[in-house]
Order: sequence, then structure tokens, then C-alpha cells
Amino acid sequence: MLIDVFVLAPDGGTRSQRLRAEGQLVVGRGQQCGLLLEGDGISRQHARITCGEALMRVEDVSSNWTMVGETVLRREMIDAPYGTPLVIGSYTVQIFPAAQPQAAPQSVIVDHSAAVPAAPKPSRPAAPPSRSPAATVSPATMSPATAPARPGAMPVPPTVGSQPIAPQTNGAAARPSADATGQVGAIGADADASAARPELQLRREIHKALLENLDLATLDAAKLDDPSMRPRVLTALRRIVKTLEPRIPAGVDKDALVGELADEALGLGPLERFIADPTISEIMVVDPETIYIEQGGKLRRTDARFTDDERVRAVIERIVTPLGRRIDESSPLVDARLKDGSRVNAIIRPLALRGSCITIRKFAKIPLTLDKIISFGGLTDQMGRFLQRAVLAKKNVVISGGTGSGKTTLLNILSGAIPGDERIVTIEDAAELQLKQPHVVSLETRPANMEGRGEYTIRDLVKNALRMRPDRIVVGECRGGEALDMLQAMNTGHDGSLTTTHANSPREAVARLETLVLMGGLDLPSRAIREQIAGAVHLIVQQSRLSDGTRKVTSITEVVGIDDDGEVELRPIFEFVRTGTGEAGKVVGEFRATGYLPSFLDTFIVMGLVRKGEPFL
Repeated sequence: MLIDVFVLAPDGGTRSQRLRAEGQLVVGRGQQCGLLLEGDGISRQHARITCGEALMRVEDVSSNWTMVGETVLRREMIDAPYGTPLVIGSYTVQIFPAAQPQAAPQSVIVDHSAAVPAAPKPSRPAAPPSRSPAATVSPATMSPATAPARPGAMPVPPTVGSQPIAPQTNGAAARPSADATGQVGAIGADADASAARPELQLRREIHKALLENLDLATLDAAKLDDPSMRPRVLTALRRIVKTLEPRIPAGVDKDALVGELADEALGLGPLERFIADPTISEIMVVDPETIYIEQGGKLRRTDARFTDDERVRAVIERIVTPLGRRIDESSPLVDARLKDGSRVNAIIRPLALRGSCITIRKFAKIPLTLDKIISFGGLTDQMGRFLQRAVLAKKNVVISGGTGSGKTTLLNILSGAIPGDERIVTIEDAAELQLKQPHVVSLETRPANMEGRGEYTIRDLVKNALRMRPDRIVVGECRGGEALDMLQAMNTGHDGSLTTTHANSPREAVARLETLVLMGGLDLPSRAIREQIAGAVHLIVQQSRLSDGTRKVTSITEVVGIDDDGEVELRPIFEFVRTGTGEAGKVVGEFRATGYLPSFLDTFIVMGLVRKGEPFL
């Protein structure tokens, strides 16, 4: 198909050209590009555009970014309507099917082949609303009618925090490199570190020069979030890099280097590329020179690193300061979240002996559904239907599992089965749940301030939730005395509540709950606590992360009551039975129904969830 391309240059000049869009249209400053743009901030190959019948697909392949309407892309792609402004470097590009040239904004269309005077230089518009670098929007939200006609200013992604950090050491890398085995390139401890020192020193000098040039250290977070900051930083960095060009090692991509340095001055430095990669589920900074990621259920060491511990501390400060939290020697660990909802845990010296440590559990932009979990082999269709029926029947459910086993993901999925006409109160340390029901009250804990006041724990919020007339209470995790309050809530008219806890089996989950109740400070006999557990909890769902990285529901167990010995009696309904090990260590096994029918099957029948005579399992 033929397309008309309209380009607004940084100096206000415009041009138009007609191109044949066969395959992908590559935009950049490389001579092989179909649409050639020269100037600062333009990569050799900056963006790839695929033209469809109704929409165009825009993919950012640069070391910087591409903005589509108000959406910032970093190594991502998005579908957008024709005519949506594309900001590439300091250019604004608009594309229309050639059959509809009238759709283009008249202020942008200037055909240089005609005797038309040059368009006046556009005035600088207001900065676009801030968005997360990894934000995505539906194409339905963007249209030529709502998009700015002539964005003269260069929109940029917002950043977090106020203190600049030093650059990472691998200047040319835009993504983790992989060897023939698919493993991300690891760094040799001593040889690579010594070889990288000249570049580290050079980066420190560039960073120091940038601080002196723009005085970033005196700016607060609000000013760093201003979209006008990134062009200023990029311009200053290019000027500094140009003066130091003789000292830059051969083979280093200067565009990538400038992009990485800008990320370090305004963003999360070497972590930015991992945040933007949708295939990465977890990021783990062990120390300034060691960064691991979880990808496909496997941990891999990357080639990224921070310059020193001070730069890691600066990233932590950027994350926690906007949330009103703090981290220092008197309070050396903190839980927080990124703007996109990703969960962050940070710990610094003196507790972290090797240096500041960051763990980021990434927030899924598209929440997993029960159907997807079933297709991944996490459980069977029968198990999924049973759990949904249990939630609808207002059975209290405890999800048990180890760290990283997928407890919160499963909790979010099961919470999605709660009817939309019920009032739900969610309580979490760091908000992760993504409930879609219309009547949801989300509560989040708060640590003490510098004076040691103002702390609100999960237990405080559970107690307060009981005064909020909830139909359901969903607690992200029971890890302390709040377990007692949760059990009492389940026993006093708040059926259908859900929570998670750390344990390796349903039997251990019961013991864990018993221990947590004792942490509440009440001197209760074990028998009384077990009776509370047996009366409150109906189901324990065991979620496990297996040795091959897969996550499965390994058992669904009913809490029946108290046996003659005073122990909580458990009856498994479904179990995952491992039968062997396949290629590459893959776990081989099958889900089995034990044949035990739950005691609340009659409730399912009365509520119409199971018809009488219908096979239950």
C-alpha cells in the first residue's frame, strides 16, 4: 500500500513524502532506512512501522525511546490509528494511507514540491501527562482527533526519584547478551572487573560533568519528572561525550552510551532495560556488580552492573521517597513499589554485607486468568472449576506456598471469581492485587516515620476492615499476629475471605497459622487455636514452584475439623503426583483426584453450582 508521511523537524520545517509500505518501514539515521531522519537522539535504526488496513504497528528498536501519542515505548511495540503523532528524537512524524491525505492535520502537511511557504515555527505546547516508561494503552484511547496536532516539544518518559546515579559499565549493550546455550552472559569476577575500570572511571567523569553542567543534584523529584528534562540531559551528555570521544573505547555505541547515561541520571539505570522487557518476571540486585533476572522460571546472571554501592542507594531512594518511605542506617530495609505496581524490597548496609540489595517482582500489565494458568499446566480444568465454585460458595481459602511460588498470582485469580455485587476490602504490604470488581477498597500498610510514629500494620488494617462492612476480606499475606484477627473475621460472618501464608504443605500451613496466632500476644491453649483454625478455614490450596521453574497447584485440601487427638484433620481432594524427570530436568507428573468428596458438596448443589447427579470431579 502507499502511505503519505509528514515530518515536522525540530526547527519548525516540515516535509512530506509518499512511500510504498511493503513489509516494515524502518525509521532512523542509517542510510538503509526507508525514512531517513538526521539529528540528536536518532538511532541508526530507531523504529519499525508495519502498516495494516486499519492500524499501524510501531516498534521501538532504539537505544533511547519512541513516543506514540502519549505512550512511551522502550523496546516495545503497540498498535495505533493512522495519524497518531510519533515522536522520534526531536522529530514528529505522522503517517496516513495515501488514499486519505485529507486526514492529516493541515498544520503539518507541507509539500516541498509545491510553491508553499515554509510553515511558521510551532509554539511549545504544554508537556504531556506523565506516564511510566513501560506504559501501554489501548489503540482505542488514541485517535488523530485527540492527539496533539503539532507537538513541538519533545515528550519524554517520566522518571522516579531525585538523585542521579552512576552509569552501568556495559556501554554497548541494550539487552542481556546470550551465548549459544541461551544463558545470559555472565561476568568473570576479577578479570572483567579490572578490564572495565577505565570505562567505569570514564563514566564517573561523564556523570560528574553532567551534575556540574545541569546541577541535577539540587533538583527535586517533581522537576526531574518534567518531560523537558530528558532533552536537556541528552543534549548535555552528547556534548560531554563528544569532548571525551578520544578516550571512549573502540566499538562502544555512543548512542547507546548516551541513552544509558540518561537512564542513570533520570531513571533506574541498568535496571531500566529489564523493567521494559516483558519476558522478565523478577530482577535481583545482589550487589553493585551482580544483577540476576528470572526469565522463563530460571535465574540468570546478566552483564549489567552499577558503578558502586552509592549508585544502588540512589536508585532505592528514588523508589521509596515518592511513597513517603525511607531507608537509612537506622531503618535499613524497606518494602515499596514502582509506579507500574511492581513490588520492590530493598536492604542496605549494615544488614546487606556485600552492598545494597534490590529485589523487584514485576507487575503483570495483563493479569493472568484461570484459563491461562490451566493452559500453562498449573492445574486442571476440574481443579479450576472447583476453586471457582468454592469462592462463589463463600468458602474461606488459605493459599500456601514458598517464596516466588505464585501465591499472590493465584490469590488474584481466585479473587476475580468474587461476584461484582459484593463489597471487598483488600489489605496488603505493597499493593499488587488487580481486582476488577466495581466495589473494592484497597488498603496498604505504612511504616513508621522518622519519629517512630504513624505505623499501620496489616493487623491494624484487618481490625479496621471489620468496621467497614465488608462482604469479603482479602489479605495479601498473613505473617504475624493478624492471623488471629483474620481467623476471627472468618468465624464471625465474613465467609469467603482469602489470604496467603508461607508453608511447604497443607499440614505445615496449619502449623504456621497456629504459630502466627501465638505471635498475636494472646496466651491461648493450642487446642483453642486449632479449633479456631478448623472452624474458620475451609480449604488450603498448596502452590509450589518446582525444580524446573514451573509453578503448579500441588494440592487442594479440605480442613475437616479436629480429630480425637486434638489435631486439625485434613482431607486432600486433588493432588499433583510427580512420576519422573524428563529432558532438561523437566518435572513429569499428573494431577489426580483422590476420590474424597468435600463436605460442602451439598452447598454447591443448593446454590446451583453443581446439578444433582452431575459428575463432581
